[in-house]
Amino acid sequence: MLHREILEPQFRYEAAHLLPWYVAIEKVLALEYSRMNLIEKDDARRIGSLLDGITAEGLQADPEANYSDIAFAVERHVEQRLDPAVPRWHVDRSRNDLQACAQLLFGRSQVLRAAGALTAFGRAAHRLAAAHTDTPMPGYTHLQSAQIITPGFYLAALTDRVIHALERFLTTYRGIDLCPLGAGAMAGQEIPWDRAEMARLLGFRAANPHALASVASRDWVVEVTAELSLAATWLGRFCTDLMAWGSSEYGLIELPDELSGISSAMPQKKNYPVLERIRGRTAHLVSLHLDTVLGQRNTAYSNSVEVSKEAGAHVLGAFDTLCSTLELFTTVLDHLRFREERALALCEREYLGGFSLANLLTLDEGVPWRRAQVVAGQFITACVERGLPPAQADPELLRAVAERSGFALSRPEHLVAESFDVRRGLLRKSSPGSAHPDAVRALLAEQAGRLDELDKEWAACAGTVDAALARTDGLLGIGSQQSANATRGGAR
Repeated sequence: MLHREILEPQFRYEAAHLLPWYVAIEKVLALEYSRMNLIEKDDARRIGSLLDGITAEGLQADPEANYSDIAFAVERHVEQRLDPAVPRWHVDRSRNDLQACAQLLFGRSQVLRAAGALTAFGRAAHRLAAAHTDTPMPGYTHLQSAQIITPGFYLAALTDRVIHALERFLTTYRGIDLCPLGAGAMAGQEIPWDRAEMARLLGFRAANPHALASVASRDWVVEVTAELSLAATWLGRFCTDLMAWGSSEYGLIELPDELSGISSAMPQKKNYPVLERIRGRTAHLVSLHLDTVLGQRNTAYSNSVEVSKEAGAHVLGAFDTLCSTLELFTTVLDHLRFREERALALCEREYLGGFSLANLLTLDEGVPWRRAQVVAGQFITACVERGLPPAQADPELLRAVAERSGFALSRPEHLVAESFDVRRGLLRKSSPGSAHPDAVRALLAEQAGRLDELDKEWAACAGTVDAALARTDGLLGIGSQQSANATRGGAR
């Protein structure tokens, strides 16, 4: 029963997703045995070559032959083909640091994979933003039309969050980049392993300095899923806006038929269930992070199956969910069309220049700011009650409203024309980071540069791992595709 319910499923999972990393670690161990003169260089080469021949399909969970354990299965596979045998191979070794290292190597590769998906999404948002820096649309606060913005301004905020997330992911990657190998079961090892060199050969920046922390800690699981959860939060918020904008009430965006759905009963409807899927999946990322936290809470700080296996059981699911969500969202952005005439009509329908009118009352007419807000509000209310759209707002009505508050206006027609012209309202913004088209273009240029920089930083992370694995094979005198396929999450 234990084999069926626990050991075999675990074995299949590790064979499918962690095997390249177990192989990479065993190669490094073989080199270390050779360096310490515990095995011959040719023995290390033979072991490395045999390790390269291992495939997930060639390993089977066997309670008798390998205890249904991936580490023992790898060892048995090599031992059965080593002739002559190498008696000192695996002396002074434990599965604890081996397993911790393989899991961390896998997790690290998944962070690289997630960064790639996030970068592609950010590029899509940036492209769409650059195409709409001059397109007026309403900006909303409290779900009410508030001020004039552009799709480019809004999407630059999305790109900003992507960049922020990539920077946080990078910090997390560097924080977890400490090699557990050489820690032994929990208290260190008895022969002089070069932990720093083993770390370098696996592409880590350093060895984890504490043996117990190396095998007991799975903080990296909590940390990386925390980042996925945070990303899910803002992804869900941006998706919520698109869901609203795609409704018949707003009508601001449109997706092609291949990304749309229909109602079986109401043929007039064009639904966008893909957006509902995206937002729905973000909820999984939050719950999967909580799962990792609860899986470790109240456990002893030592090696345990509860922490090493059960608490991280859904790590791959979390990364799969994020990458799938980002792929869907990227496709949406690549095919999304803003309905520019509709957006302009909504801007012209609402008195979105109320803030500008209050400003001008103060700056041009000397009305105290708080009183100016009251006058502007009373004027807009009076226009709405009379059924006047912003384009027909009556300057004399503004004069009368101001006079009731004790202020004589010199140029009410100028105030109305300046405040409620949609294009002028957009161009009145002057601060960096504002919705002014020039400010948005400047911000997008900065973002493009930062995305390029982050691309290079992430490529350097992946390149370090690739180079380390290649160096290991070179020192063994073999050539391998096994570990190379895993670097960027290829061994999902």
